[in-house]
Amino acid sequence: MFITFEGIDCSGKSTQAQLLANKLQEANHNIVELREPGNTRLSEHIRGILLNKEYSEINERTELLLFSASRAQLVAEVILPSLHKGKIVICDRFSDSTIAYQGYGRGLPLNDIVHINRIATQETEPDMTFYLDISPETALERTDGREGIVQDRMEEAGITFFKRVIRGYMRIANMNSGRYYVIDGGKSVDEIHSIIWRLVSERLSEEERYSTSRNGALEPMIP
Repeated sequence: MFITFEGIDCSGKSTQAQLLANKLQEANHNIVELREPGNTRLSEHIRGILLNKEYSEINERTELLLFSASRAQLVAEVILPSLHKGKIVICDRFSDSTIAYQGYGRGLPLNDIVHINRIATQETEPDMTFYLDISPETALERTDGREGIVQDRMEEAGITFFKRVIRGYMRIANMNSGRYYVIDGGKSVDEIHSIIWRLVSERLSEEERYSTSRNGALEPMIP
């Protein structure tokens, strides 16, 4: 199973990804916990470039391609091999972030982004995506006490940018209702975790019942 968490900065998605990973480990599930960009040697180098203020000249298209290059390596090196081994993969951000941020936020052509995403992900899609919905104003309030780079990035981009990103996320959610779960990010950490754990538990139970039913089916007799 492949589970992703999405949302604007300071939405609480990283906290919830960690809580879910801990809960699944306690339940003896074999999991892989990831975050984008990063988690491979190459991807970590790219992350360093993207988050380094010294590279402020990076334009929107370069940003798009760097994120996509990092994702392509992560998918090939970690995500697909882990899924093939039957592990549960939890990823803090995935291809939806690129559509929301670089597409709706930066204004790059959506068709181009979708095409690049397909190449980078090898058309790998999450089974479940949890989007934590908060306003840009709330997100900015939450930057107090956070590492400076997060606060600087949000203040530099501005409220209008993040409103476009949120509109993008909501459109993505509407187009992918089968896997998308929009959760009020204003709820308490425990409330949100409880909602997510219930949904994941139900999904795991469904998959277990399906697997048991399929494996227990009688082979047809050959006359």
